[in-house]
Amino acid sequence: MKLWEKEKLGTDKEVEKFTVGRDKEFDLLLAGHDVIGSVAHAKMLCSVGLLSGEELRQVVAALENILKDIAKGNFKIEEGIEDVHSQVELLLTQAIGDTGKKIHSGRSRNDQSLLAIKLYLKSELKEIAAESKKLFSLLISLSEKHKEDLLPGYTHLQLAMPSSFGLWFGAYAESLTDDMELVLAAYRIADKNPLGSAAGYGSSFPIDRKMTTELLGFADMNYNSVYAQMTRGKTERAVAAATAGISSTLSKLAYDACLYMGQDFGFISFPAELTTGSSIMPHKKNPDVLELIRAKCNRIQALPNELTLLTNNLPSGYHRDLQLTKEILFPAIQELKDCLRMMGLMLEQVEVKKDLLKDEKYKYLFSVEAVNKEVIKGTPFREAYKKVAKEIGEGNFKNPGLTKHTHEGSIGNLCSEEITARMNKLLGSF
Repeated sequence: MKLWEKEKLGTDKEVEKFTVGRDKEFDLLLAGHDVIGSVAHAKMLCSVGLLSGEELRQVVAALENILKDIAKGNFKIEEGIEDVHSQVELLLTQAIGDTGKKIHSGRSRNDQSLLAIKLYLKSELKEIAAESKKLFSLLISLSEKHKEDLLPGYTHLQLAMPSSFGLWFGAYAESLTDDMELVLAAYRIADKNPLGSAAGYGSSFPIDRKMTTELLGFADMNYNSVYAQMTRGKTERAVAAATAGISSTLSKLAYDACLYMGQDFGFISFPAELTTGSSIMPHKKNPDVLELIRAKCNRIQALPNELTLLTNNLPSGYHRDLQLTKEILFPAIQELKDCLRMMGLMLEQVEVKKDLLKDEKYKYLFSVEAVNKEVIKGTPFREAYKKVAKEIGEGNFKNPGLTKHTHEGSIGNLCSEEITARMNKLLGSF
């Protein structure tokens, strides 16, 4: 069944296989959203006289039954059915007869697909935000728990200055707040109703787009019908940018953790059951989970570019190229949620090594502390720097220990409450 077929002339099987591609696979993710959109559309059609009250009752009852089947996992796109929209309309017509054929009045598969995708992306962005909040809360908790546990800080992968596990965990927590800005921005772009734009040029029916906007819980609508169709691909790129932001944070955190658990560092460790072994080296505890998080998240960071290459040379209006955005973006969304969960699983059981900086090899981490102590005594900074540098060069440097750090965002003042307040404010905006 194809919604666009006028006569039973059929389509070449090779052409059909090529054009449908993997679309049915990803359409299953849209099924519930398509039905919800159809319910709102039917209510609007009734309000403008294109469905009677009794017809609306029949349509809504049948659609709600389809939605229940979807929730139970009983929905499938049958052989010979082109897409999820065709399958829903077929089931509706089988249930209530010709009344089901009226549901398509005032819309096209273009705005129907776009609506389902936007509803899906809104739902997924909320899930990503929820998973990010779980990881954020864990990072803040670890930051506070280990704020007294010192850690070597590096620049250029050379020993630099004293840091702390509190500062390290807290850095990634705050990074997630900036990532949430991108997620929220993508959500706001998706949170505009395209239904009623039809094929991209509106409808001669007196449809009520404000009504469907309210029924579907959108904050606003895409007003211009041509632009509504132009958001196909643009919305996906915005979501891809948001997923890339979180992926960048996770990838860097995973890399740090892989580095820090190596024997040459030995800063952190994980239980054996969270690592893997070697086929010939009995001592190995490999961070495969972290390495795969890093790899998957690095791949997700390529999505904005991949979607740009797919869509940037298209004129206005719908083009079949846009079908491929689903197979690029949808699996990546699921992978990102998996990576967030797995990073949480790892960090819930991370073990931090205490008293790291008591090792003699870390004494030069405190050279800046020594310079600053001289400055406090009244020595000009450049003179103090030369004095300490000379002591280091002559092998006479003595570790002065750590001075209390008090400014915002330092070892002694992590600002966890402020960072948490920022995250909560962002999450409250969804």
